[in-house]
Amino acid sequence: MANTLLMPKATAVWLVDNTALSFDQIAQFCSLHPLEVKAIADGESAQGIKGMDPVITGQLTREEIARGEKDGDYRLKLSEPKVRVPESKRKGPRYTPLSKRQDRPNAILWLVRNHPELKDAQISRLVGTTKSTIEQIRERKHWNAANLVPMDPVTLGLCSQIDLDLEVQRASRGREAPQPTGDTLLPAALTERLTPEQPKPRDEDEELDANAVFAKLSALKSKDEDTDEE
Repeated sequence: MANTLLMPKATAVWLVDNTALSFDQIAQFCSLHPLEVKAIADGESAQGIKGMDPVITGQLTREEIARGEKDGDYRLKLSEPKVRVPESKRKGPRYTPLSKRQDRPNAILWLVRNHPELKDAQISRLVGTTKSTIEQIRERKHWNAANLVPMDPVTLGLCSQIDLDLEVQRASRGREAPQPTGDTLLPAALTERLTPEQPKPRDEDEELDANAVFAKLSALKSKDEDTDEE
Protein backbone atom coordinates (compact mmCIF):
# COMPACT_ATOMS: atom_id res chain seq x y z
CA MET A 1 0.00 0.00 0.00
CA ALA A 2 1.37 3.39 -1.04
CA ASN A 3 2.28 5.84 1.70
CA THR A 4 -0.40 8.49 1.22
CA LEU A 5 -1.94 11.12 3.45
CA LEU A 6 -5.26 10.17 5.02
CA MET A 7 -8.10 12.69 4.79
CA PRO A 8 -6.06 15.52 3.20
CA LYS A 9 -8.75 18.20 3.51
CA ALA A 10 -9.38 17.49 7.19
CA THR A 11 -5.62 17.55 7.75
CA ALA A 12 -5.39 20.89 5.95
CA VAL A 13 -8.10 22.29 8.23
CA TRP A 14 -6.11 21.25 11.29
CA LEU A 15 -2.82 22.66 9.95
CA VAL A 16 -4.46 26.00 9.09
CA ASP A 17 -5.94 26.29 12.60
CA ASN A 18 -3.00 24.99 14.63
CA THR A 19 0.24 25.89 12.84
CA ALA A 20 2.02 28.84 11.28
CA LEU A 21 2.75 26.97 8.04
CA SER A 22 2.23 28.86 4.78
CA PHE A 23 -0.61 28.10 2.41
CA ASP A 24 1.87 26.72 -0.13
CA GLN A 25 3.40 24.34 2.44
CA ILE A 26 0.01 23.03 3.53
CA ALA A 27 -1.14 22.72 -0.09
CA GLN A 28 1.97 20.76 -1.04
CA PHE A 29 1.67 18.42 1.95
CA CYS A 30 -2.06 17.82 1.49
CA SER A 31 -2.01 17.69 -2.33
CA LEU A 32 -4.33 20.67 -2.61
CA HIS A 33 -4.20 23.92 -4.54
CA PRO A 34 -2.97 26.95 -2.53
CA LEU A 35 -6.24 28.71 -3.33
CA GLU A 36 -8.13 25.83 -1.71
CA VAL A 37 -6.07 26.25 1.45
CA LYS A 38 -6.71 30.01 1.38
CA ALA A 39 -10.46 29.34 1.04
CA ILE A 40 -10.26 27.05 4.08
CA ALA A 41 -8.50 29.78 6.07
CA ASP A 42 -11.11 32.34 4.98
CA GLY A 43 -13.95 30.03 5.98
CA GLU A 44 -15.21 29.75 2.39
CA SER A 45 -14.42 26.04 2.04
CA ALA A 46 -14.45 22.84 4.09
CA GLN A 47 -17.16 24.17 6.35
CA GLY A 48 -18.34 21.46 8.72
CA ILE A 49 -15.18 19.40 8.25
CA LYS A 50 -13.52 18.60 11.53
CA GLY A 51 -9.75 18.99 11.48
CA MET A 52 -7.65 15.85 11.85
CA ASP A 53 -4.33 16.00 13.73
CA PRO A 54 -1.66 14.35 11.51
CA VAL A 55 0.64 14.03 14.55
CA ILE A 56 -1.82 11.79 16.37
CA THR A 57 -2.27 9.63 13.26
CA GLY A 58 1.51 9.32 12.96
CA GLN A 59 1.69 10.96 9.53
CA LEU A 60 3.61 14.05 10.67
CA THR A 61 5.93 14.86 13.56
CA ARG A 62 6.11 17.96 15.74
CA GLU A 63 9.72 18.39 14.64
CA GLU A 64 8.70 18.40 10.99
CA ILE A 65 6.07 21.07 11.63
CA ALA A 66 8.62 23.19 13.51
CA ARG A 67 11.08 22.98 10.60
CA GLY A 68 8.37 24.16 8.21
CA GLU A 69 7.37 27.05 10.45
CA LYS A 70 11.00 28.26 10.61
CA ASP A 71 11.64 27.95 6.86
CA GLY A 72 8.87 28.98 4.47
CA ASP A 73 10.57 27.15 1.59
CA TYR A 74 10.75 23.85 3.47
CA ARG A 75 8.57 21.05 2.14
CA LEU A 76 6.97 18.82 4.75
CA LYS A 77 7.68 15.11 4.49
CA LEU A 78 5.17 12.43 5.29
CA SER A 79 6.30 10.13 8.09
CA GLU A 80 6.92 6.48 7.29
CA PRO A 81 4.09 4.33 8.64
CA LYS A 82 5.04 2.11 11.54
CA VAL A 83 2.71 -0.64 10.44
CA ARG A 84 2.33 -1.79 6.85
CA VAL A 85 -1.25 -2.67 6.05
CA PRO A 86 -1.62 -4.95 3.03
CA GLU A 87 -3.86 -3.62 0.32
CA SER A 88 -7.12 -5.51 0.38
CA LYS A 89 -8.98 -6.50 -2.75
CA ARG A 90 -12.30 -4.88 -3.29
CA LYS A 91 -15.28 -7.06 -2.48
CA GLY A 92 -18.90 -6.35 -3.10
CA PRO A 93 -20.35 -3.45 -5.09
CA ARG A 94 -18.13 -0.65 -6.34
CA TYR A 95 -18.28 2.58 -4.32
CA THR A 96 -19.92 5.35 -6.31
CA PRO A 97 -19.40 9.04 -5.42
CA LEU A 98 -22.48 10.95 -4.33
CA SER A 99 -22.25 13.23 -7.37
CA LYS A 100 -22.67 10.26 -9.73
CA ARG A 101 -25.20 8.15 -7.87
CA GLN A 102 -28.10 9.85 -9.62
CA ASP A 103 -26.75 8.50 -12.93
CA ARG A 104 -26.73 4.86 -11.83
CA PRO A 105 -30.34 4.05 -12.89
CA ASN A 106 -29.61 5.34 -16.41
CA ALA A 107 -26.45 3.24 -16.55
CA ILE A 108 -28.31 0.16 -15.31
CA LEU A 109 -30.96 0.62 -18.00
CA TRP A 110 -28.21 0.89 -20.65
CA LEU A 111 -26.57 -2.32 -19.44
CA VAL A 112 -29.87 -4.21 -19.29
CA ARG A 113 -30.75 -3.21 -22.85
CA ASN A 114 -27.35 -3.49 -24.52
CA HIS A 115 -25.92 -6.45 -22.59
CA PRO A 116 -28.79 -8.72 -21.55
CA GLU A 117 -26.26 -11.50 -21.00
CA LEU A 118 -24.89 -9.74 -17.91
CA LYS A 119 -26.03 -11.13 -14.57
CA ASP A 120 -27.33 -8.89 -11.80
CA ALA A 121 -24.18 -9.52 -9.76
CA GLN A 122 -22.03 -8.31 -12.65
CA ILE A 123 -24.07 -5.13 -13.12
CA SER A 124 -23.84 -4.56 -9.38
CA ARG A 125 -20.04 -4.80 -9.53
CA LEU A 126 -19.83 -2.40 -12.47
CA VAL A 127 -21.96 0.48 -11.20
CA GLY A 128 -22.20 -0.19 -7.46
CA THR A 129 -25.88 -0.89 -7.01
CA THR A 130 -28.16 -3.51 -5.49
CA LYS A 131 -29.92 -6.45 -7.12
CA SER A 132 -33.33 -5.12 -6.08
CA THR A 133 -32.70 -1.86 -7.95
CA ILE A 134 -31.60 -3.76 -11.05
CA GLU A 135 -34.73 -5.91 -10.90
CA GLN A 136 -36.96 -2.85 -10.56
CA ILE A 137 -35.38 -1.19 -13.59
CA ARG A 138 -35.44 -4.41 -15.61
CA GLU A 139 -39.18 -4.86 -14.93
CA ARG A 140 -39.93 -1.12 -15.34
CA LYS A 141 -41.07 -0.88 -11.70
CA HIS A 142 -38.53 1.75 -10.65
CA TRP A 143 -40.07 4.87 -9.12
CA ASN A 144 -38.47 7.02 -11.83
CA ALA A 145 -38.82 4.53 -14.70
CA ALA A 146 -40.67 7.00 -16.95
CA ASN A 147 -37.75 9.47 -16.89
CA LEU A 148 -34.84 7.05 -17.22
CA VAL A 149 -32.60 7.39 -20.29
CA PRO A 150 -30.09 4.65 -21.22
CA MET A 151 -26.56 6.03 -20.77
CA ASP A 152 -23.21 4.29 -21.15
CA PRO A 153 -21.68 3.75 -17.67
CA VAL A 154 -18.20 4.25 -19.14
CA THR A 155 -19.18 7.69 -20.44
CA LEU A 156 -20.71 8.51 -17.04
CA GLY A 157 -17.47 7.51 -15.31
CA LEU A 158 -19.11 4.76 -13.25
CA CYS A 159 -16.78 2.06 -14.58
CA SER A 160 -13.91 1.65 -17.02
CA GLN A 161 -14.17 0.20 -20.50
CA ILE A 162 -11.76 -2.56 -19.46
CA ASP A 163 -14.02 -3.62 -16.56
CA LEU A 164 -17.10 -3.59 -18.81
CA ASP A 165 -15.40 -5.64 -21.53
CA LEU A 166 -14.18 -8.13 -18.94
CA GLU A 167 -17.66 -8.68 -17.48
CA VAL A 168 -19.20 -9.02 -20.95
CA GLN A 169 -16.55 -11.54 -21.90
CA ARG A 170 -17.23 -13.56 -18.76
CA ALA A 171 -20.97 -13.51 -19.37
CA SER A 172 -20.55 -14.62 -22.99
CA ARG A 173 -18.55 -17.74 -22.18
CA GLY A 174 -20.38 -20.91 -23.12
CA ARG A 175 -23.19 -19.05 -24.90
CA GLU A 176 -24.06 -20.01 -28.46
CA ALA A 177 -23.59 -17.38 -31.11
CA PRO A 178 -26.93 -15.82 -32.14
CA GLN A 179 -28.45 -17.27 -35.30
CA PRO A 180 -28.57 -14.84 -38.25
CA THR A 181 -32.01 -13.52 -39.15
CA GLY A 182 -33.28 -12.51 -42.59
CA ASP A 183 -31.60 -13.10 -45.93
CA THR A 184 -27.92 -13.82 -45.71
CA LEU A 185 -25.17 -14.68 -48.14
CA LEU A 186 -24.50 -18.31 -48.82
CA PRO A 187 -21.30 -19.72 -47.31
CA ALA A 188 -18.28 -19.80 -49.58
CA ALA A 189 -18.18 -23.61 -49.32
CA LEU A 190 -21.56 -23.75 -51.10
CA THR A 191 -20.97 -21.04 -53.66
CA GLU A 192 -17.78 -22.69 -54.85
CA ARG A 193 -19.80 -25.71 -55.92
CA LEU A 194 -22.19 -23.66 -58.04
CA THR A 195 -20.97 -23.41 -61.68
CA PRO A 196 -22.85 -22.02 -64.68
CA GLU A 197 -24.65 -24.62 -66.74
CA GLN A 198 -22.62 -25.80 -69.71
CA PRO A 199 -24.32 -26.61 -73.03
CA LYS A 200 -24.81 -30.32 -73.47
CA PRO A 201 -22.53 -31.80 -76.12
CA ARG A 202 -24.23 -33.31 -79.17
CA ASP A 203 -24.29 -37.03 -79.38
CA GLU A 204 -22.57 -38.57 -82.34
CA ASP A 205 -25.92 -39.98 -83.44
CA GLU A 206 -27.27 -36.48 -83.75
CA GLU A 207 -24.58 -35.36 -86.24
CA LEU A 208 -26.19 -33.92 -89.34
CA ASP A 209 -26.27 -36.24 -92.34
CA ALA A 210 -25.16 -34.24 -95.39
CA ASN A 211 -26.91 -36.56 -97.85
CA ALA A 212 -30.20 -36.24 -96.04
CA VAL A 213 -29.92 -32.44 -96.10
CA PHE A 214 -29.25 -32.33 -99.85
CA ALA A 215 -32.11 -34.75 -100.44
CA LYS A 216 -34.54 -32.46 -98.64
CA LEU A 217 -33.28 -29.42 -100.54
CA SER A 218 -33.78 -31.26 -103.85
CA ALA A 219 -37.33 -32.26 -102.91
CA LEU A 220 -38.18 -28.65 -102.02
CA LYS A 221 -36.72 -27.42 -105.32
CA SER A 222 -38.80 -29.92 -107.28
CA LYS A 223 -42.00 -28.75 -105.58
CA ASP A 224 -41.19 -25.15 -106.42
CA GLU A 225 -40.70 -26.03 -110.14
CA ASP A 226 -44.00 -27.92 -110.31
CA THR A 227 -45.78 -24.95 -108.84
CA ASP A 228 -44.30 -22.58 -111.45
CA GLU A 229 -45.42 -24.81 -114.34
CA GLU A 230 -48.98 -24.79 -113.20
